[in-house]
Amino acid sequence: MAAQRARLDEIAAHNIVAPDITVGEMEKVYTRRMAKIGAPGRDIYDAIFAASPGGRCPLCMQRSVATLDHHLPKAHFPSLAVAPLNLIPACSDCNKAKLDAIPASAEEVPLHPYFDRLSDEVWLHAEVVERRPTALRFYTTRPAGWSDVLVARVQSHFRSLGLAALFASEAAEELLNIRHQLSLLNAANPERGVRDELHRRAISCATARANGWRTAAYRAWSESNWFCSGGFLPAR
Repeated sequence: MAAQRARLDEIAAHNIVAPDITVGEMEKVYTRRMAKIGAPGRDIYDAIFAASPGGRCPLCMQRSVATLDHHLPKAHFPSLAVAPLNLIPACSDCNKAKLDAIPASAEEVPLHPYFDRLSDEVWLHAEVVERRPTALRFYTTRPAGWSDVLVARVQSHFRSLGLAALFASEAAEELLNIRHQLSLLNAANPERGVRDELHRRAISCATARANGWRTAAYRAWSESNWFCSGGFLPAR
């Protein structure tokens, strides 16, 4: 109920589950009776692990799932140590970045993939850094209808998981892979060749994921006169 209202901060941290059940014992229930291969609860662990579409981490939307993350850390919320709704398939980097933070307010509640449905309105953007070698700077904006709390939560999610740096790195690799094609297009049609191709790719990516980093990258590249006029070329 708290997650549906985006108020997981209202669940109090605790170190006693019952008079004779401690944090350490609940952690062992998870590690030895659920996460361990061959354990009685391993089938539940595997089902949650495989639930993310395409095997992608739902927190960064980029890296492969490698573990289960306790949305509310088991060290502070041991009663939720094996609760499926508190277990999120995640990549190792996102799992480590979240650490054991306890949300103290609604603004600090991490985005929960099972309960938070962000709108299809565009909120992820990028802008071209006009220098060679070029780069992209990723950032978030506020769509109409978002509350102040949701804006704060998205910004915190973006910042704490280092998504701007991750997406910029992925975009740099993407540009490396398409640079030769862009050079050919530019030679064949200096006026529109590069821009039209980038625009087509932006539309295709947006159809699959409106707020994916590729969508934001191709949109930014296609809208940059500097980039389309040769800014994609490497430094000489």
